[in-house]
Order: sequence, then structure tokens, then C-alpha cells
Amino acid sequence: MKKYILSLDQGTSVSKAIIVNQDGEIVSLVQKEYEQYYPKPGWIEQDANEIWYSQASVAEEVLAKAGMTGADIAGIGITNQRETTIIWDRITGQPIYNAIVWQDKRTSHICDKLKKNGYASLIKAKTGLILDAFFSATKIKWLLNNVEGAREKAERGELAFGTVDCWLIWKLTKGEKHVTDVSNASRTMLYNIHTLEWDQEILDIMDIPASLLPKVCSSSEVYGYTKRSMFGTDIPISGICGDQQAALFGQVCFEKGMVENTYNTGCFILMNTGDHPVESKYDLITTIAWSIGGKVTYALEGSVFMGGAVVQWLRDGLGLIHSTEEIETLALTEKDNGGVYIVPAFTGLGAPYWDQYARGTFWGLNMGTSVGHIARASLESIAHRSTDVLRAMEADSGMKFTQLRAGGTMVSKTLLQYQADYLDIPVVQPKNNEITALGAAYLAGLGVGFWESMDEIRQYWKIANEYHVQMDKETVAHQKKYWNKAVSRSLNWIDSDE
Repeated sequence: MKKYILSLDQGTSVSKAIIVNQDGEIVSLVQKEYEQYYPKPGWIEQDANEIWYSQASVAEEVLAKAGMTGADIAGIGITNQRETTIIWDRITGQPIYNAIVWQDKRTSHICDKLKKNGYASLIKAKTGLILDAFFSATKIKWLLNNVEGAREKAERGELAFGTVDCWLIWKLTKGEKHVTDVSNASRTMLYNIHTLEWDQEILDIMDIPASLLPKVCSSSEVYGYTKRSMFGTDIPISGICGDQQAALFGQVCFEKGMVENTYNTGCFILMNTGDHPVESKYDLITTIAWSIGGKVTYALEGSVFMGGAVVQWLRDGLGLIHSTEEIETLALTEKDNGGVYIVPAFTGLGAPYWDQYARGTFWGLNMGTSVGHIARASLESIAHRSTDVLRAMEADSGMKFTQLRAGGTMVSKTLLQYQADYLDIPVVQPKNNEITALGAAYLAGLGVGFWESMDEIRQYWKIANEYHVQMDKETVAHQKKYWNKAVSRSLNWIDSDE
């Protein structure tokens, strides 16, 4: 019997591959950063071929590192940055343009026009999503309207659209399979989460031909097989899930009411709402978490666009640190933030504000401000933004959370302690922090019978650290007061006609 699952975790800045054994343990991991492109302010792109090459190379390297071959792998799971939009030629297999990344804001004006025409409520009712440039639909529309010959080719059925999972499967199967799963489809702003179909009315509104779209499948089944030229054998691809939903699954948040936050490039907080979608009154997203065996599980989600990306900006943009790991040491050189507050609205603000014209701001700078204060305020900003979302989630659900499960590549002791203090509840970190990749592995394993049930998987989740409240309530209230003031002054910074 084959004894391992290969999980491909294609993130916004890193492509990663892990191998998981039958006890839910990671036995090998390889990752590789790849380049981001910023052709204009607010525009963020990636080379779709580079995404593929980086992901394929780590998949091969992780097997070599573990001393394995494709013959040892029972199934492949894929998890991916969501909403990032790729359109390619069905004949040549080549992208018609760079991948437009989920953070990209070039289509804000398209969203404004759609809102002005009264489509926001219809789109939210059908898709569960806020009408925003964040999602794939307006990115597709932009590509069709701005790449020469694209619309004509699309109308002739010669082009294919996919989120990153779909693109990887196309490449792994050498063009045989053009598929996605319900979790990724639900992030396009084209998929009706109630009827579980691409919505023709929204396609007509967006002027997007249905022939572009992939087949939508469950999150755990055999979609197709890799070609022998890559792994030396045909391996079933048997799990797909958008990265944040995969993290919820990897944290074994299988019961209604359980909540998880993943601290990566962005922070995304999801709550399992069971088999019924919960409509948000506080501008959260209603989304599909996963579908297994014909049963759909829904979630409420709040999006923080800039999480770990704030730390990466301190490293790459300002040169204040040489590695992301330095941020914690630097933050601890000061006893507090020195009155400094950073609102990380570099690409607008997500839930519960949803202001695409907000921009990143520093408040409270003075002649005594140090690099340590800025480092500390950066970590605090991530915890503040996550708290904003979780408070809205409590209001929507009518539930008071008693625990937050936290994971992701950007977690640190200092950050999670801030989070516990601001939320006034324990924050729990699992023993295995690669929760997104694990979620995809679990779904892939269920898809090929590697694991029998979700109950079997539940036993593999174990606590590594638990953070309890330490900060006094007066200090928390003071920080929250100035945080709210900073946010209010960062909203609507860019004029809509710019």
C-alpha cells in the first residue's frame, strides 16, 4: 500500500510541497519564493508559468529530499492562493497575460460602475461576496477587454479561465482536465453558492462567456491523473481546496462554530457555519468551505489583505529587517508601541470596512519613534485587524468565541500574545503549523481512501502552544481607542476618480 500523500501549497509569495504520512505527520517539506510584479500603483501580477515551474520544482525536490518516487504517493492534494486570475489559450497552453493577483485593485472602477448600476445586492445574494476587485470576476472582464484579441478568442471557446488550482491541474494533466472545486469557484463572484452552479445572470452582467469556465467538482475526489513524464507514474489528483478553507480543514474545525485564523501574506478568519450559508450583516463573506461526499459545508469569512505582507514590506520595501524572523526580536526592544499605529491598508481595507480606496498610514510618529516601535506597531496592526473581523463574526453568528485556532507561516509568540490580549480569549497554535498544506493533504487522502473518515483525521490535531490573556483591560481599551481613530483617518484616502 502506498503510504504517503503529496500536498502542493501554492501561496501568494511561496510555492510549497509537503509529504504527509498516515499519522498526519509531515515527513518532508520544500518551499521556494517566486517573484511578484508591480507594473502600476495598485497592480499586482505574477508570471503564471513561473507559478507552475516553482510548484513543479518543489514537488520534485520534496520527493528527492525524502528519498521517494511517485510510486510512494497515494494521492495529490492542491491548495492555492484564491481569486488570482489566469486565462490561457486552450491550444498552446500559454497564458494570454500575467496572472492578476487577488490583491490587485485595477478593476475598482469596474466595481464602482456595477455598484452604481445596482448589482451589489444581487451579487451578494447569489455568491455571498461583497462586490469588490478582490474577486476574480472583474479581473476576467478586464483581461477580456484589455488583451488584444482575447474577447474574440473567448467567444470562440479558445480560451480557458482558472484560479491557480485549475491552472496547476491543467499543467499536471497536460491539458486533459479543466476543473476546480466548489471552494475556489465560490471565490470568483460568478458561482451561485445556493444552486451550486455558475450563474448565467452574473455572467451576462459581467459579459463573460461561459465557455471560459472550468467544471466544478467536490473538494475530495479523483479529478484526474498526473502524466508519467513528471513523477514516473500516474498519481491521482484527489483533493482541491482554496488556501483559507484548507486551513480551516487542516485545523480540524469540523464542527459548526469553530473558528480559525491563518497568518500568512494576508490574514483570513473563517468560521464553520455548518450546512447552511449565514448571511452577514457586517460585511463578512459567506463562502463554501468544502464539499465532501455530496455534503457542502459553509463558512463565514473575514479578509485582512495585509498580514505578513506588512512584515515583508518592512524587509523588502524599507530594508528595516533582513529576514521576517527578525521582526519579533526588533519589536521586543521596546516595552510598548510608543504611540505609533500602522493601518496596513496598502491595497485597501477588507472586512468589515471594505474600502478599496483606503491606503496604508502611520499615525503617532514623533522624534522619539524608533525602529522597534515601528516593528511592534506592525505586529499589533495584524492583531488589531484580525480582532476587527472576529468581533464582526461574533455579531453575525450570535456566538461568543471561547478559542481561536491560529496557524500560518507568519505566526510568532509576540503576535499571538497580542491576539489573545485584544480578543480576551485563548489563542491556540497546533503542533503542526503547516495547516493549509495539511488540509489539502487530508482532503486528498479522503478522496482515495488513504484515511477512512474525518473522525480519523481529528485525532492528528495536537496543541503546541496556548496563549492566555496578559494585558490589562485598560491598556487594551487605550490601544483600541487609538486604533479605531487611526483606521477612521485612513478610510477613503484615494479619490475614486484616480
